[in-house]
Amino acid sequence: MTYKETLDYMYAQLPMFSRVGASAFKKDLTNTLALCEILGNPHQKFPTLHVAGTNGKGSTAHMLAAILQAQGYKTGLYISPHYKDFRERIKVNGAYISKAYVKKFVEKNRPHFERIEPSFFEMTVAMAFDYFNTEGVDVAVVEVGLGGRLDSTNIITPLVSVITNISFDHVDMLGDTLPKIAFEKAGIIKKGVPVVIGEEHSETRPVFEAKAKEMNAPIVFASQTIDIQRIASDLAYSDFEILRGVTTLPNLKNIRVNVSGDFQDKNIVTVLQTIEILNKKTKFRVDEQSVRDGLRHLQSLTRFIGRWQVLQRDPLVLVDSAHNEAGLALTTQQLKTLTFNHLHLVLGFVKDKDFSKVFPFFPQNATYYFAKANIPRGLDAEILRGQAADFGLHGKAYSSVKRALAAAKRSAKKEDLVYVGGSIFVVGEVI
Repeated sequence: MTYKETLDYMYAQLPMFSRVGASAFKKDLTNTLALCEILGNPHQKFPTLHVAGTNGKGSTAHMLAAILQAQGYKTGLYISPHYKDFRERIKVNGAYISKAYVKKFVEKNRPHFERIEPSFFEMTVAMAFDYFNTEGVDVAVVEVGLGGRLDSTNIITPLVSVITNISFDHVDMLGDTLPKIAFEKAGIIKKGVPVVIGEEHSETRPVFEAKAKEMNAPIVFASQTIDIQRIASDLAYSDFEILRGVTTLPNLKNIRVNVSGDFQDKNIVTVLQTIEILNKKTKFRVDEQSVRDGLRHLQSLTRFIGRWQVLQRDPLVLVDSAHNEAGLALTTQQLKTLTFNHLHLVLGFVKDKDFSKVFPFFPQNATYYFAKANIPRGLDAEILRGQAADFGLHGKAYSSVKRALAAAKRSAKKEDLVYVGGSIFVVGEVI
């Protein structure tokens, strides 16, 4: 098979959550364990960090990988989903897995796939672990795909388990209350393995504490131990003063991070707390300069994309991957802090979105351009336009995300702001 034929096989023959939704969500780890057993259990041959959470897990995983790279460790990074290129999911020191490796892996293991019938996600996780082992990584940062307890990545026993936060997302699979969702995320907590919880919440804290006690796992809530203050920011960098809590790096008083958006503040606290645990509890050592270098050069080190990313200026075009209630609340609030004449919003969502929870965050005095992401789960643009109108959000429907963005750019004046979002798949079509 060619590389394209390999990807077509993966997409067409195996269910993938991003395309078909809940039917791709497997309720056990059997297939992943079976695949990795065939591969010689590669996930057991290198240390890992495991990162879960409703929002911020991708940013947190990239920051941790960047810092470890800056320290000189050969670092694997597994993320999901991807924006444009499947290979974004599997990186070593920021470099994508090769097309040749993807092709060879599928060709070699296709008989096993036909017998085991793994999901797209299960096969990709096994590929990532196999690749990291082949590449001889010193450590890998592994982002949970969905939930935690039953996620395919949850066959690892990491150095540290990280859970960024809990809010409502994928309630049809993870539960319709915060404690239920927290229970699924808490499933990554392993026996004796330190766990960092990014944000403390009264409804979810008891769930995490109970699971940590059951597993005899030391637990720390980063938001309760580390304080930082944003002192400056623009659309490329954010500067922070560290007020309290980073005890293993006492001279780390301030840092510059190659991200924008106030929502990143909590992720940075989570990252710093995780570095504290690595320095205190494991053989890994991270120094002050590596933290500075990793965060300052985050995008170039890890190919970090899609979060509050600037596509152009005059007019300013921003894209962001926020897609659920908590994420969109923060993003729409962030838009209010920017200076512009008029706001143009290019939006697309998946079919299962509860718009009563997200549309109230959006301003009525903006121009809207509705589009369907080019995936089966994408919501029809005309239906989306009608749903939005019920909330006083008015605009036109377009046949594609690119056409919607082109229309917004034609309409926008130099001092205006164009924002593209609603779904990672919408963002992936224009970056």
